[in-house]
Amino acid sequence: MDTLIPPRILTIAGSDSSGGAGIQADIKTITMLGGYAMSALTAATAQNSVGVQAIAPMSPDFVAEQIRSCVSDIGVDAVKIGMLHDEGIIAAVATEIDKLADTIPVILDPVMIATSGAALISEGAIAAMREALFPRATMLTPNLPELIKLTGANPQTTKDMDDAAMTLAQQYDCYVLAKGGHTAAKGEEARIVDVLVRGGTQAIAFNNARIDTPHTHGTGCTLSSAIACLMGHGQSAEHAVRLARRFVYQAILHAPGFGQGGGPLGHQAVRKL
Repeated sequence: MDTLIPPRILTIAGSDSSGGAGIQADIKTITMLGGYAMSALTAATAQNSVGVQAIAPMSPDFVAEQIRSCVSDIGVDAVKIGMLHDEGIIAAVATEIDKLADTIPVILDPVMIATSGAALISEGAIAAMREALFPRATMLTPNLPELIKLTGANPQTTKDMDDAAMTLAQQYDCYVLAKGGHTAAKGEEARIVDVLVRGGTQAIAFNNARIDTPHTHGTGCTLSSAIACLMGHGQSAEHAVRLARRFVYQAILHAPGFGQGGGPLGHQAVRKL
């Protein structure tokens, strides 16, 4: 994975003041995986392991300017998109992403629904994201509540999750990594099963034992930025997902235990995949 010139990875996402998720998790992940991390901040948040206390979105023009600054000078080999606060920011990001070569992987983590089930963006913003950004995505990485929201399905089994992910993949002609971490820890789901599909192809399932820990803050951000970095290195989508999941698993195992709630991962403790 080591190269003389690291892949240039641009993360477009919100900031987590406590360092566990968002831009901060992305930069840690990209750096640990041998990439050169750049960022376009969409919103600043005051948050920690117990919740989000305040949020201040950036202006759409400023978000676009950050992206242009990175791309025009440093260049970019892969993009990760995370939290997009509103329709204006979504439109600005879509305009800049459309200027990139089609060969540049775009990994879109559709941050829409919190672990608690609460909506994080408006229905209008979800519709704007689907129309403007999903068709350009190389891979979507919805968690289970987001997959339900996007497809109208209600997966009860891994096969159901396969079918829902395939529906989404066929609709947007992209890879979909459906994340099963929100399933109940019983029966077959005592293991976490994630499913990677692309429209018209067979589903590939990845699974690992569920780690009994509250310290999983930022797992989705970490996974999507790891996939972007690994694809920037030239890895195939399947292998990038496999290695990215391994990175997240090790980071959860090495979580430092900070915070009174669901604490951050131990990105810096992962030495090799």
